[in-house]
This record gives sequence, C-alpha cells and structure tokens, in this order.
Amino acid sequence: MSELRKDPIVGRWVVIATERKFRPSDFSVSPEVSTETFCPFCPGNEDKTPPEIFAIRSGTPANSQGWEVRVVPNKFPALRIEGDINRRGVGMYDMMNGIGAHEVIIETPMHKNSEGGLVNIKDYSLTVMTNIINTYQTRCIDLKKDTRFRYILVFKNFGKEAGASLSHPHSQLIATPVVPKRVKEELAGARWYYEYKERCAWCDIINQEIDSGKRVVEQNESFIVIAPFASRFPFELSILPLRHSPDFEYITPVEKELLAEISIKTFKKISKGLNRPSYNFMIHTAPCRYPRPGYWQTIEKDYHWHIEIIPRLVKQGGFEWGTGFYINPTSPEESADFLKSLSV
Repeated sequence: MSELRKDPIVGRWVVIATERKFRPSDFSVSPEVSTETFCPFCPGNEDKTPPEIFAIRSGTPANSQGWEVRVVPNKFPALRIEGDINRRGVGMYDMMNGIGAHEVIIETPMHKNSEGGLVNIKDYSLTVMTNIINTYQTRCIDLKKDTRFRYILVFKNFGKEAGASLSHPHSQLIATPVVPKRVKEELAGARWYYEYKERCAWCDIINQEIDSGKRVVEQNESFIVIAPFASRFPFELSILPLRHSPDFEYITPVEKELLAEISIKTFKKISKGLNRPSYNFMIHTAPCRYPRPGYWQTIEKDYHWHIEIIPRLVKQGGFEWGTGFYINPTSPEESADFLKSLSV
C-alpha cells in the first residue's frame, strides 16, 4: 500500500507510491554527450565571456588561459547588480527593481570526460572539487558584504533535463534582495521545531538516521548522505554536515576536503547506478543577517545548512502542480539500499 509521509521541517506531504515500485533499471535515461561546436567556457575563449570576478590560477593574468576555476557574471542575468532596489507598490501589488547578482562558476577547463561524455562531479579529483567548494565559499563571503542582498543560492544544473543550457561543467550563484519562499518555509519550520524541542531539527534527523541506518548512503568524519524520509523524487539525496552550523561559508578547510570526498563518491554511485542522469544540486544556507531588531533571532541555533541532490528521473504532472504533493515511485529506503550497495 502507498504511504503518505510528512517532511518534519516544512510540513510538506509526499506520496510514496510503493505499488508503482520503480527499480533503477525502470528509469530509462540516455547519457548525454556534448554536441556543441563552440564553447565560450573553454580555455582560449576567455574573451567570449564577461570579465572574470574571481579565479584560481597558476600565476597567469586575469581573463587569459591557465585557470583552474573561473567565475564570471552571467551574460544573460536573471538579476543585475547595478542600481537601487526601489521597493514600491502598484495598487495592491508589490514590486521592486531586479537587483541582485547572477554569476557563473566555470568549474574546470575540461569540457569532456575520458569517455567523450559530459564532465560530471564524479570525474573530478579531490583537488578540483575542493577548489570548486572553496570558490563557492569565497563568492558567498564577498556577496554577503552587500547589504542589498538577503539570500545567496549556489546551484548546479547538470544535463538538459535539469535545465543546463551549456554542457561545459559549471555552477551558478544568484543573490536575491528577498528571502525566497522555499527558504522561509525551512526557516519557519526550523524555528518552530527548536521552540518546541530546544534542538535543531537537522541535528535530530542526523542522529535518528545514524541510529536506524535505513536511509544512510554514505558517511565520513564530517558529513552524512541520506535519502530523506519524505523524499519528493526517486533517489533524492541530502548531504548534511555533522557539525551544527547555519552558514555554508563557515565551512573549515578540513570540512571542504571531506565534502569534496563525499560528493565525488556520491555522484559516482548516482552515475553508475542510474546511468548518468541529469540532476540539480543546491546548497541551502541561512539568509544574510544584518542588524535588524527581532529578525532571525534564533537562526544560529535552529538552522543547519545542507545540500539537496535531485536526479531528474520523473516529471511532475497536474496532481503535483495542483496540490503541492509529490508522488515518488521509489521509497527512500530502497534508494539508499541500492546506492549503498554499489562499489565505486
């Protein structure tokens, strides 16, 4: 029989449709290959992108070859950094200028992997992945100095099914002048849980998942990978730091290496078990906090930064859009068992 499961933080219900019972082989996805004839992110084409904001280089000049990671403004930004917010009302409607930041993190000079396919996190060395995480941290710290911004999201779309428009490996960062509704739901749920139990909800989730072991995929000294109890999608995963912290940017040098290690291993399992699917990777961190009386007073204690990984294996339909429920044909316990069993 199918089950209804409730997310303990945002209160969202999902349907675990066990009667449909999809196995990994039932998700028929073909690995994508790069068919682009020109790539603006490849070495030698640095003049085809806006001037770089940040780069990890081997002593070469800015906007030239010899880089390991490169950050540039998005050529077609969702939000622009120049200007004033100008909050205003138009009758009953609220609006403001599209102020923010939209950056592209070009993760590596490598365009294709050794098999000719799209470069995935699984293809990275520990040094490459650590450099990428270090770049995320550096850009978050810098953008939080701008008091116009309320939230910073780092995300990666891999493959066309996940929304990627260019195949060269890259992530994006968007800073917004408001806290997104999805984040507010997490913040409200975290605060309610802390007021009720005087504990962090994510810390309790970590302890329970370690005790049960049913949904744990990977664990090292600083991080754990789980299939969430109320998973919205088949093989949805969360990476959680074992050390309580609301802010991703306070990750330590040791934690950066351990996050790189567990990320590479996790994506090797996803790639091997699910035939290199498209996916979305998102870092959920606490909002920017400036001196504002009575605002986000308990966030240091109740929020816990984390990463969401969503393989794009199924599509949403009218039921999902109409109700906010998700139908997941594969239980998180089965997903975790399958991924845990893979040797990489």
